[in-house]
Amino acid sequence: MPKRWSPRRTVTLRRIRVMTCAVALVLASCLTFACTARKSVALDVNGDTRYLTTYATTVSGLLREQGVDVKTHDLVKNTGDGTLVDNDVVTVKSAYQTTITIDGQQMPFWTVADSAEQLLDFFEQNEVAASRITVDIKNVYNQLTGGMVINADGPVTVIADGKTSIAPNGKLPAASILDSKGITLGKDDRVSVQKDGDETILRVQRVTYGDKTETVAIPYTTRTVLDDTLEPGARRVDMAGENGEKKITYRITYVDGVPVETTQTNEVVTKTALDEVVAVGPEKVELPQDGADGTGDGDAGTDADTDGNTGTDDAAGTSTDGSGEASEPTQTPSNESTQQPSAQPSAEPTQTPQPTQQPTQTQTPQPTQTPQPTQQPTQTPKPTQTPTQTPTQTPTQQPQPTQQPTQTPKPQPTQQPTQPSTPAEDCRLCRPSASAAQAYAAGAAAQYGWTGQNWTDLVKLWNRESGWRWNAENPYSGAYGIPQSLPGDKMAAFGTNWRDDAAVQIDWGLSYIAGRYGSPMKAWEHSEQVGWY
Repeated sequence: MPKRWSPRRTVTLRRIRVMTCAVALVLASCLTFACTARKSVALDVNGDTRYLTTYATTVSGLLREQGVDVKTHDLVKNTGDGTLVDNDVVTVKSAYQTTITIDGQQMPFWTVADSAEQLLDFFEQNEVAASRITVDIKNVYNQLTGGMVINADGPVTVIADGKTSIAPNGKLPAASILDSKGITLGKDDRVSVQKDGDETILRVQRVTYGDKTETVAIPYTTRTVLDDTLEPGARRVDMAGENGEKKITYRITYVDGVPVETTQTNEVVTKTALDEVVAVGPEKVELPQDGADGTGDGDAGTDADTDGNTGTDDAAGTSTDGSGEASEPTQTPSNESTQQPSAQPSAEPTQTPQPTQQPTQTQTPQPTQTPQPTQQPTQTPKPTQTPTQTPTQTPTQQPQPTQQPTQTPKPQPTQQPTQPSTPAEDCRLCRPSASAAQAYAAGAAAQYGWTGQNWTDLVKLWNRESGWRWNAENPYSGAYGIPQSLPGDKMAAFGTNWRDDAAVQIDWGLSYIAGRYGSPMKAWEHSEQVGWY
């Protein structure tokens, strides 16, 4: 009997068909994902290569999956454009710190070079003369595991103690080469590698020390004391000064017999300096003379007339004192009364107010001994300064000792705080010139494989951004340093002294370009299009 049609049966069949299609689509998607996402890659970690399959889509995901710990300066490269693809090769090289010298400036340098020769070649690849670069091998017997290889491709010229020899096997570390030549190193001897054309030179420099002692004179100082028994302006040496002596010991560092550094190690005073004591008389107090400055006192400042009478009369028959009050004339007018009015007004008034006017009038000539009467009115405001000097004559000379201590210490504290502007001790490439910064970047960029056009574009990129100035700062955005990091403290991951250390700035900038663009060429292309990178 045929099945009867019903709406419920039709809906059920339709649902079954939809579910079947959905399951088929999911299975097809999973199969497609499994075929495309599953990829075979090669992972090379410091020369140890592993072939594996992974579903990771990025290099960082692959490294996390495989438990590979990548440090800040380690180098990670892959053959793709940043994404992980099938048959990709991922290379991880652990960086270590060595010491290089660029144009005489010694600095730590993070590198992944397999040999000192390769490290020097990094700089040469970007057209930096290898003669400017020296690789210093410190602690030569414990450098990495087995020591740094000198030249993996050829022989090495060994220079030590004035002798030159050839080591045919440059693949050996420095310690092994020196041992094969019977060269024993002292604790502080220096070992370095440099190139001279196509020749790789392993150089040993002997470091010795010597002490030198010098006797230095300590100058005596002069002290001045006030002696009221001396005439004004007189000087007497009560105690002669005598220089002291001190012995300073220096430690001198010799490199191959040439002094290169002198450090003070000790200082002992063997003879104390004796101060010179000089007694001086009080300052001479000059009393004003009648006719000299147009004033006079009542005792000695009056002029005698031809009749033998003292005192002067003004044209009105009265004389005025210093207070401006008129007094009755006590003397009969003489025939010379018409000749003396110019001096009388200032000479006569000092007779009556002498007790009150003398403190101010006797001290005003001391600061300025100007004889012209016309200058007295301009000096009258100075009595505010003279009362401190009038009680006794000795305080008039004390302002000099009080001024000397206040003047000498002040310049020193204001100058000393400006000196701690030196960079921190952990600064590797501190405040370099643009050329020194480029020389450093040349070797660091070559480790990423960025030579030729990549290096040319990197130079142009950072010329545009900062002019290769370590302290370049954008006043609007706050971007800082050679790579113009925004904000600048992002570079702290590569070193805390990122404000002064160009090596930190360059290392961060290269890492940023590698992670964001893959190469300086692409970073420059982006900068050309939008004006930033």
